[in-house]
Amino acid sequence: MDVKIAFLNEDLEEDVYMDQPVEFIEEGKKHMVCKLKRSIYGLKQASRQWYLKFNDTIMSFGFEENIVDRCIYLKVSGKKLYF
Repeated sequence: MDVKIAFLNEDLEEDVYMDQPVEFIEEGKKHMVCKLKRSIYGLKQASRQWYLKFNDTIMSFGFEENIVDRCIYLKVSGKKLYF
């Protein structure tokens, strides 16, 4: 897993808009905004979107989510126990 870009490039479930970056404002289009297609650093939804993607991926490998602490996953395979 590439931790450096973990929060980037995750799809967003809701519409999120932001002001144009100052360096990219075109003359006559200052009133326009940007609609984000994917999450970016600093976005409040970024960590949640990353968690949902991670959860789906780890569950696809047969791990089960702990009921008490949702950040712990468990997998039993024969006599082996994986955390």
